[in-house]
Amino acid sequence: MCVGTPSAAAGVGSLGELQTGCTGRWARASTLPPVSDRNPAASADPTTLSAVQRNAVAELLRIAPVADRLAELFDEAGHQLHLVGGSVRDALMGRLGEDLDFTTSARPDEIERLLRRLTPAVWDVGKAFGTIGARVSRDDGPDWIIEITTYRADTYRDDSRKPEVAFGDTLEGDLIRRDFTVNAMAITLGSRTFVDPHHGLGDLAAGVLRTPSAPEVSFSDDPLRMMRAARFTSQLSSGEQRFAPDAAAVAAMVNMAERIEIISAERVRDELCKLLLTDSPRPGINLLVETGIAERVLPELPAMRLERDEHHRHKDVYEHSLTVLDQAIDIERARGHEPDLVSRLAALLHDIGKPATRKFEPGGKVSFHHHDVVGAKMTRKRMKALRFSSEEIAQVSKLVELHLRFHGYGEAKWTDSAVRRYVRDAGDQLERLHILTRADCTTRNNRKAARLRRAYDDLEARIDELAAQEELDAMRPDLNGEEIMEILDIKPSKTVGEAYRHLLDLRMEHGPLGRERAEEELRRWWAEQP
Repeated sequence: MCVGTPSAAAGVGSLGELQTGCTGRWARASTLPPVSDRNPAASADPTTLSAVQRNAVAELLRIAPVADRLAELFDEAGHQLHLVGGSVRDALMGRLGEDLDFTTSARPDEIERLLRRLTPAVWDVGKAFGTIGARVSRDDGPDWIIEITTYRADTYRDDSRKPEVAFGDTLEGDLIRRDFTVNAMAITLGSRTFVDPHHGLGDLAAGVLRTPSAPEVSFSDDPLRMMRAARFTSQLSSGEQRFAPDAAAVAAMVNMAERIEIISAERVRDELCKLLLTDSPRPGINLLVETGIAERVLPELPAMRLERDEHHRHKDVYEHSLTVLDQAIDIERARGHEPDLVSRLAALLHDIGKPATRKFEPGGKVSFHHHDVVGAKMTRKRMKALRFSSEEIAQVSKLVELHLRFHGYGEAKWTDSAVRRYVRDAGDQLERLHILTRADCTTRNNRKAARLRRAYDDLEARIDELAAQEELDAMRPDLNGEEIMEILDIKPSKTVGEAYRHLLDLRMEHGPLGRERAEEELRRWWAEQP
């Protein structure tokens, strides 16, 4: 597959490379895609544009085997097929993976029929929305995951929570309905041309997020695009390259923030999750807060921007929370973990109970008593409203409730029983609690920070030591419920649970008791009951 020679049509042309023959060899060409004088990215560095083109050539050569086979199938059936959207953008950035997005003039049933000629692994991604998926195996790497969508023409009614799907007839009509110009580029496989009617290549090189049509029109058609602006601000930025919406898009986000309320909670949640799972969520989160979008979808976040007291006795809770999120991501990477949504949500939300519990004490001191417990309740309520799973809600709220537990044991060396209780309370969230607790240290006092790190290093070492001795991960009393009932000659009742908890307390306080001593302690406890 290659990119064709320049066309007279605006925004259609060469990526700087021409195919010299069917062998797939490429020769250098000097033509850059045309950039309109009206394009705010027209001043993009030519060196950057050249690098973008080189990225594209390498990536397009890599996907040529599957792309050429698809192009032949659709061309024989009389349909146009285009690599489109994020796939073109990522190819230009040199980060295209194995997931490929295409758009076509064919309708969904025809797409499915043609794909089945290529592979038996075909499925309905959302036929009502025009999308069919497929998996194409290859010998030299992971399988290709393909999604092909009929030209789209989606709009929202003022009172609608879901888009009204209408299929379009032209590539140009499809591209103008895309969210941003960097996602409104295509490569037509049949004619092998690069299609860029809205100058997305220039915007990509300049790091500009600009809507193909007026932002008021684009955001009105699909208000979720306002949240995507935040996600792409974080997702596309890397190294020295930074992305940000243009002034018109930001102004429209501010003026239209309330429009996000027509979007379903599930779609808002999914977009928020995508933002949090980027390498650096902070810029996108800041954009949501500054434009007022966060006030509509996660109001607890901007509420943390508390005014600092005149003596600067407490930190800016909002900025502190973003720093904790940054540090949690750094620790996550250092420990070799994949991006973890639960851990990142807990880092972002761990202090959301502070505004509700802030109290100015005598002498100018500021307190936030029980903000961990209040914050856990607020976390459950907000995550439930955003339709997170019950498991995710339980995990994140548990971490928020436990995030102060380490500090609650004071400066003294922890006893074995305290370590056991810490592990028991954390349960299967222990590793995440390690990350959150370490990340929550944002003091600029280097001596204090070093002391806290040493203390937590010691705690983790103690946990590992006791775990090796006592199997802390499976901490249970020495007697189970059935054994308790047999020894005490009682039937299932709440008394069994009380006896179980008593033995568990003894287990955490003294370590493994052994069956004989556990039975003695159980009979002693039973004798003391009314």
